[in-house]
Amino acid sequence: MINVKHLTKRYVNIAAVDDISFDVGEGEIVGLLGPNGAGKTTTMRILTCFMPATEGVATVAGYDVFTDSLNVRQQIGYLPENVPLYLDMRVKEYLMFRAKLKYIPRRERKKKIDYCLEMCGISDVQNQITGTLSKGYRQRVGLADALVHDPKILILDEPTIGLDPNQIRQIRQVIKDLGQKHTILLSTHILPEVEMICDRVMIINKGKIVAMDTPENLMKQLKSSANVVLEIRGDGEKIKDSLSNIGGVRSVVWKEKGDASEFVVEAAGDKDIREDIFKCIVKDNYTLREMKRQTVTLEEIFHQITTRETEGDSDNA
Repeated sequence: MINVKHLTKRYVNIAAVDDISFDVGEGEIVGLLGPNGAGKTTTMRILTCFMPATEGVATVAGYDVFTDSLNVRQQIGYLPENVPLYLDMRVKEYLMFRAKLKYIPRRERKKKIDYCLEMCGISDVQNQITGTLSKGYRQRVGLADALVHDPKILILDEPTIGLDPNQIRQIRQVIKDLGQKHTILLSTHILPEVEMICDRVMIINKGKIVAMDTPENLMKQLKSSANVVLEIRGDGEKIKDSLSNIGGVRSVVWKEKGDASEFVVEAAGDKDIREDIFKCIVKDNYTLREMKRQTVTLEEIFHQITTRETEGDSDNA
């Protein structure tokens, strides 16, 4: 549904998007993951015909974004990072206005608008002025606008930015539900968002795609995904020595935590060392308070992937 080859966008001497290539298949939910300024929004603006690229080729639903932009826009629903609503219009009135702009036949408008109101969870505020809505509801109205003409593809730029945890959960569920009928490309810098919603993830950093895989495979590739965090009561130094002597342990980081100690145990490769750790603790008669896999953070993923890329560039120089 989306095909991008060697896409580049330069501003003077700065490459906001730097020679990226990727495909999004029909029915996929694909996340474009990266920090602020990585090139996510620029990529989406090119795909939605909001701005031209400097170089490269991009097609959406078979239409070229540079030579056939009108047909491209008919195939997509776009939710920008900052939703541009008319704040003095009522929700349903606004959606009716947008439906007319998108050439939806009169006989179909009410049915499509009612569907969007229900799907996006805004039926209860349909007669409310948009300017009085919370940010979460405004985001939903923007999503309903993107959906009203029943596009094949939804392109969502930071759909949960600025929302509280409850609103984020609700919007995520809406996107998952929409993924059953639409191809979705969404950008975010929030790792859990990708894990919960996306079939595949592309990590972009400094305008380049540095990793592309399913969330599960990406996590398996990361060194920190094999780390185990422990809270143990006992002699911290002796515990550290015991843990360090377990086969398959690469390193142990020890930090005192009240009357106990916290340890981060890093395994070699993807080996699961939890059973060996438990046997060691029982054998030495220490008190185990907690043992869990370490949660991989976005910063850790980017540190590992971008460091690996930098090292690879140095080796090839």
